[in-house]
Amino acid sequence: MSSIIPADLRYTESHEWARAGDDGTVLVGITDHAQRLLGDLVFVEIPEVGRVLTAAEACAVVESVKAASDVYSPLDGVIVEVNEALADNPELINQDPYGEGWIFRIKTTSTLDGLLDAAAYEAVAAADDEDEDTGTLANPKLVD
Repeated sequence: MSSIIPADLRYTESHEWARAGDDGTVLVGITDHAQRLLGDLVFVEIPEVGRVLTAAEACAVVESVKAASDVYSPLDGVIVEVNEALADNPELINQDPYGEGWIFRIKTTSTLDGLLDAAAYEAVAAADDEDEDTGTLANPKLVD
């Protein structure tokens, strides 16, 4: 399975992507690889604006016909915006995971330096593809 992995983003091993803004915020969503393995999304539980997060904390849920999966914050921060459009259109994540399918924006003082670059994430995704035998992610952090 070939996934789109933009070189300008940073990634987590639990399949989230992060895009730094010029204003100290970071946009977060799940990767193309994750949405492909989950299949058609039917529901997204978005976090509340103002919620304080620590890195690797579960803060949202994406549900497909195959599984319900936690979404983790890649960094410490405070949620300053959520993608309200996902409430009525969870399929935006399937259609455009790195654009209209973003999930939340956090304000952080952390840098993205500790996250995976595209090449390192590609290795994580490839390892998942090798382990895949049920059509869901082998990574226990993403699949319930």
